Amino acid sequence: MVSQALMSALFNFNALLLCILLLICTCTYVRQVIPGMVDSRKDKNIFFGVFWKFARIGERLSPYVSICCLIMAILTFFG
Repeated sequence: MVSQALMSALFNFNALLLCILLLICTCTYVRQVIPGMVDSRKDKNIFFGVFWKFARIGERLSPYVSICCLIMAILTFFG
């Protein structure tokens, strides 16, 4: 039986949601601070294009992303 500490984020749904949420917030922040780093690579490589898409999600849905961050913080703190 696998313990909770040895599970990766791929098999734990809460950890997966937390990783995606942190990735959205990080990409949005990086795009605000250094816009050329994310924007210049959106069409060149599919790997970096995903970061640009996460940044766009963070920009357009920022109230919902912040609410999700608060909910995940509460769940992490009390869970």
